[in-house]
Amino acid sequence: MATMAEKPHSATDDTRFFRIMAWVMCTIITAGFVVNLAMGRSTFAVPWQFHVHGMVFFAWVGIYLAQNTFIAGGNIALHKRLGQIAYLWIPLMVVMGFTIMFVVMRRTGGPFFFDVNEFMISNTLQLLIFGGLGLAALRARRYSGWHRRLMFCAMAILTGPGLGRLLPMPLLIPHAWRIMVLVTILFPVIGMIADYRRSGKIHPAWFWGVGLILGGQIIADLIAYSPLGISLTEQVIAGTPGAERPMEAFLPPGFSM
Repeated sequence: MATMAEKPHSATDDTRFFRIMAWVMCTIITAGFVVNLAMGRSTFAVPWQFHVHGMVFFAWVGIYLAQNTFIAGGNIALHKRLGQIAYLWIPLMVVMGFTIMFVVMRRTGGPFFFDVNEFMISNTLQLLIFGGLGLAALRARRYSGWHRRLMFCAMAILTGPGLGRLLPMPLLIPHAWRIMVLVTILFPVIGMIADYRRSGKIHPAWFWGVGLILGGQIIADLIAYSPLGISLTEQVIAGTPGAERPMEAFLPPGFSM
């Protein structure tokens, strides 16, 4: 991206699209957790790591929504000031993402509709890709085309947990994780379509984002189902309640939707 031939940051005619999609993605993430709570599938009676993780990630949802709202309203100065937080917040999210992943794996082995090894390895790579895309977007902040699209792709990754609570994941076994990833990619695909309809061409940032997400998932599957990936997963959950469940996705006895 060092050779980006693009004008420095300025308001463009695609601002409305990014504002609308910010609301769509943030609504999906929020709805997934609210619906899960309302249906009794989740509870606040969980270890402190869950609460800290939730506050950190939902704060980012608010930041992302606010940033798109500021740009849409022409408040570039406030957008830049708030954007400084992201340099610390994105690494914090990656750290909390790993923290909650290990806590969940050791408590329950992860969601029953995911293979434990895929849950760990795929989560790991997608967290790193989120962080990489987010920081790359910040580095390209003077180039609005790259900045907003790379950040959009990073945000699309975060819709996964929300979608996973809205989609009938148990019915998607044994491909639940991959299907969830493919659904998240629909958001940047919509961005590609919007670009093409607006200008007749697709910004290269979309290809970087989608390529990294898809490539990361392919690499994750290769590692997760290798002897190394299975061994690493077993080491993480050894001696914990999470080790008592099958490595493969399964339906618990008496389960019903």
